Amino acid sequence: MDVRYEAFCFADPLFFDEQRETGASEDDFTRLLPLPAAGWGERQHGVWRILHPDGLKLPPQGWKIHVSAGLDNAARVLTRVHEYCLERRISYKHLRSRLILLAQNAKYAPRSGSGKLITIYPDGDAQLKRVLGELSAELEGETGAYILSDLRYGRGPLYVRYGGFAEQWVEHGGKRVPAIRKPDGTLIPDQRTPSFTVPEWVKIPPCLAESAADRAKGDPEQFPYRVTSSLHFSNGGGVYLANRKADGEQVVLKEARPHAGLDQEGADAVARLDREHAVLERLAGIPGVPRVHERFTVWEHHYLAMEYMPGVSLGKWLAANYPLSHCDPGEEEFAAYTRRVLGVLGQVERTLTAVHERGVVFGDLHGLNILVGDDDTVSLIDFELAAELATAKRPALGAPGFRAPADRTGAEIDEYALAAIKLWLFLPLVQLLELAPAKVRSYLDFVQHRFPLPEGYAETCLATLARRREPSAKPGAAAHTALDEPEPAWTLVRKQIAEAILASATPGRTDRLFPGDIDQFRPGGGACFGVGAAGVLHALDVAGAGRYPEHEQWLIDAVRREPPTRPGFFDGSYGMAYVLENLGHGEVAGELLRASAALVEQTADHGLERGLAGIGLTQLHFALERKDNEFGRQALHTAVRLADALETADPPGKFGRAGLLSGWSGPALLFIRLFERTGERAWLALADQAVRRDLEECEPTPDGSLQVRDGTARTLPYVGVGSAGILLVAEQLARHEPDAAACESLPGLREACRGEFVIYPGLCYGRSGLLAALSYDPEPDRRVRDAVDRHLARLAWHAIPLKGGLAFPGNQLLRLSMDVNTGGAGILLALSAVLDGTPVLPFLGRAPSPHTSGRG
Repeated sequence: MDVRYEAFCFADPLFFDEQRETGASEDDFTRLLPLPAAGWGERQHGVWRILHPDGLKLPPQGWKIHVSAGLDNAARVLTRVHEYCLERRISYKHLRSRLILLAQNAKYAPRSGSGKLITIYPDGDAQLKRVLGELSAELEGETGAYILSDLRYGRGPLYVRYGGFAEQWVEHGGKRVPAIRKPDGTLIPDQRTPSFTVPEWVKIPPCLAESAADRAKGDPEQFPYRVTSSLHFSNGGGVYLANRKADGEQVVLKEARPHAGLDQEGADAVARLDREHAVLERLAGIPGVPRVHERFTVWEHHYLAMEYMPGVSLGKWLAANYPLSHCDPGEEEFAAYTRRVLGVLGQVERTLTAVHERGVVFGDLHGLNILVGDDDTVSLIDFELAAELATAKRPALGAPGFRAPADRTGAEIDEYALAAIKLWLFLPLVQLLELAPAKVRSYLDFVQHRFPLPEGYAETCLATLARRREPSAKPGAAAHTALDEPEPAWTLVRKQIAEAILASATPGRTDRLFPGDIDQFRPGGGACFGVGAAGVLHALDVAGAGRYPEHEQWLIDAVRREPPTRPGFFDGSYGMAYVLENLGHGEVAGELLRASAALVEQTADHGLERGLAGIGLTQLHFALERKDNEFGRQALHTAVRLADALETADPPGKFGRAGLLSGWSGPALLFIRLFERTGERAWLALADQAVRRDLEECEPTPDGSLQVRDGTARTLPYVGVGSAGILLVAEQLARHEPDAAACESLPGLREACRGEFVIYPGLCYGRSGLLAALSYDPEPDRRVRDAVDRHLARLAWHAIPLKGGLAFPGNQLLRLSMDVNTGGAGILLALSAVLDGTPVLPFLGRAPSPHTSGRG
């Protein structure tokens, strides 16, 4: 699971969102802190309220002060700082509510922002010294989470870091990131990592010398263990593999930070560590439960040393063994997998029974807290949410899909989670049951039909998972959708997807128009092509779902309100300009491109998503549409830059980038389009070289497919990063140069798109992308046609009724999405490509032959 997503699940039960509502009036900090009648201005920026004295001009960067506080003292600390800054006319910002503070300090909120309630902007070193001295006395005795990115001043809640005051941006690692400026004028990333760093040219002011010395003199010899690797990080602390210095014994260390890693009831990581320690002592001697070595504190952090339990998480075990991830698994493969699963489940049940007999509810049973050894021996880990059996209620934290409904208590909490695991091991979609609980019946019907399960297996799971004391108010309360019909009426399906997209629009908001992925909440994300309004409006138009002038005006207002900070096609101005041009708003499109000229020259990323490939393809599009040779020259210049970069491209790294969005397949597409315009075959040679560079990141899998390596434990078949993205471009190359070396990979790339199980439904990282990639096969054989039919049928797994339409979950399956990358707009494009032959994405051309099976 990508832990970034949890912080965007607090605000809305259906869509990813920032915590904007302030809750009850007593939790609204803005009501506590009125501004003077004159002399001050204020504005909101995301979760922050910014207060600035009229006429004060701050430097673009410098030493900033952060003030930390917990839920219990936040209002008191904030009131004191507010009065202090108003009296001295010092610019500052603060989180707007107690609910937002809770979300910012939650267990899986970003660690770099943990603890920050207030940011103060001194106008120089003299004011920095004065504010630190005066506020440290004013706030003596107050506490809060340690701010990992900063230098702590004294022993109170004040922290200091050098960084940007004004928004500046630079490209780094293929992304546009906040920047600061070196003395020579060069922009570099403003490091916002969970560790304190100082730019090389910046001297620590004398007022911070003692603080810096205190931080530097930490004595590692005081720590009784030698850490060998990190296993997991959260906002509450890390989990490490370590050796005890006294005797070398290998242990697992769990770290807990005071006031950090809050759950929804406000309990911090230390409280949960206390609970885990007590529970493990109580469960001592149960096979499969780690024994405790010791509990200790070093500096302000708390640690629990536990027995190391060998094995991989049940989630990794599932990913490595699940037969439906492979092409054409046989009956024996299903039978062998089922036998192993039933053996693992039997051990889990026996361990849970022993835990319950000691009067304890585990409380957090899911695929990451169960370890499976090489011999399929099972262990349970992470008892921080365990509770007394007699009084246990559902914990405030919990894994989506496995956490019990609120009406379950005591042993029922674990029984629900175990039933969810029994379903998940055969169809890993249980997270979706929180959005669409009624799907449990169809999921279990599929599992019982496809796997050789014992009699009554599905019925037992259903009895536990479907029991509810209150009727469900979730959007998926109705189980049946148009996609569940044996031969769906595709005209109706597509109409309903468009209806759900339009019904979810929020034109009154300025940050986003259609709900989508969490990337919407970076600057400009709500308007861009990949996750924002531009892509959705493009999809609706291309798929024949209509034009919406009021929404187009929203996009125009958005791009004029917020100057571009990124030039990329999927994440920035060039994608928005492309859509606006095609919708007839050429003047605004031209404004965007002119405003992005400097950003383009700063861009070094080669990809289609954020880099030169998408920029060059857009320039070529404008050259053709406007018959403008200047755009043609720009496209050639961009292509030459890419050709030069290809010659010196870095070798494949540990994690995969190959594919349509981030890999060299994007530049290859530009080279192919230039060949089509110029007839110069040198462009095709470059395209072949670029696709082959992506193929260097691929490896064959046991089922005969060719997939992109991602780390050491998994491979990826997707469009954004994965085989399908390479396939889409290799098919384009094969139309002109079928004997190109890269085209030898076509069969293996197509095989990668045939697997039956795909965890997400979306275009760039899910099933719809595999479906679309197969539709570009000019001569599909029976296996490809069957795979297309199967992908179309399996879209029903994820389809959720919403306001008379059909919606789909985005990445992580936690919330619905309407965007191109992860949600309904991308699925609409994929269906149009398969059923009508329309281009699945800009620049890819039409699919060669529409799929006609079951059209309606």
